[in-house]
Amino acid sequence: MVSAECSCDPEESEGRNKSEALKYKLGAIASILVASGVGVCIPILGKKIAALRPEKDIFFMIKAFAAGVILATGFIHVLPDAFENLTSPCLKENPWGFPFTGFIAMMSAIGTLMVDTFATSYFKRSHFNKALPVNIDEEQNGEHAGHVHVHTHATHGHAHGSAFVSSEDSGSSDLIRHRVISQVLELGIVVHSVIIGIALGASESPSTVKPLVAALTFHQFFEGMGLGGCISQAKFKSAAVTIMALFFSLTTPIGIGIGLGISNVYKENSPTALIVEGVFNSASAGILIYMALVDLLAEDFMNPKIQNNGRLQLGAYISLLLGAGCMSLLAKWA
Repeated sequence: MVSAECSCDPEESEGRNKSEALKYKLGAIASILVASGVGVCIPILGKKIAALRPEKDIFFMIKAFAAGVILATGFIHVLPDAFENLTSPCLKENPWGFPFTGFIAMMSAIGTLMVDTFATSYFKRSHFNKALPVNIDEEQNGEHAGHVHVHTHATHGHAHGSAFVSSEDSGSSDLIRHRVISQVLELGIVVHSVIIGIALGASESPSTVKPLVAALTFHQFFEGMGLGGCISQAKFKSAAVTIMALFFSLTTPIGIGIGLGISNVYKENSPTALIVEGVFNSASAGILIYMALVDLLAEDFMNPKIQNNGRLQLGAYISLLLGAGCMSLLAKWA
C-alpha cells in the first residue's frame, strides 16, 4: 500500500511556481541569517550583560532551554527525516532493508564520544606537558638550595608543585572541556543546517517553502542560543568566537544557495538524494542527541551549583521541558 501511494517519479508540476518560490527563498536567506546571528550572539554578549554571565543562575536556565531545543532537533526533526529517507520504497530492498538509520546514528554517537574523549585528553596532556618543566626546574632548584634539609625541602617543593598543578588543572580542564564541546556541537549543527538549507533551496513549491521559512527561522534562533552558550563558556579569543558565530549563521543560507543552484538537477525522490540526505541526517542526529544528553544536560545538571539549589534545579527542568516542547511543536510545520 505504501509503495502504491509513493511516487518515485519527479514531482508533478502542480503547486510549482519557480518565481514565487524564489521570493520566499530569498526572504528565508535574510530571515534565517539574522535569526541565527542574533541567537548565537545573545549568550556570547552575556559577558557585557551581568544577568547573562555563565556564573549566574539565569545562564543555567538558558542553557537548559537550548539543550532541550537541540535534543528535540535530534529526536523530532532530524532522526524521523533520516528514517523516512532510508526506508523509502524508492530504494532497493537490498541492502536498504537493514535499519541503517539507527545504525548510522549509533555509530555517529560512538564516534562523537571517541572524538570528545580523545580531543579532551590530548589537550589536557599538551597543557600538562607545557606546565610540567617549570615545576621540575623549581623542584630541582629547591633541592640545590639547601643540602642539609634536602629530603624535607624536596618533599615541600613537590607538594607545592602538585597543589599548583591540580588547582590550575581544575580551571583549565573545564575550559578545555567547554572548547571541545562547542566545536563538536557546531559540527553536528552545521551538517544538519546545510542539509535543511539544500532541501529548502531545491523546493519549487511555494506551499512547501512558506511554512518552512518561519519554522526554520525559529529553529536556527534556538539552536544558535544553545551553541552560543557553549561558545561563551569556552572563552575563545574574539577572532575564534567571530569565526564560529559566522560559520553557524552562514551554513543554512549557504545550503539554500546550493539548493537554488542544483534545483534543476535535484530530484527529491531520487535514490542518490535519499541516500545522501538519509546518511547525513542520521549522522547529525547521533551527534546532536549525544551532545545534548552527555555534554550539555548531564554536565550542567550534575554541577554542584544546580545540585545544591532546589529552586534552580526546578527552574532548569522547566526550561528544559519548554525548550524541548517549543522545538517539538515546530515539527508540525518543518
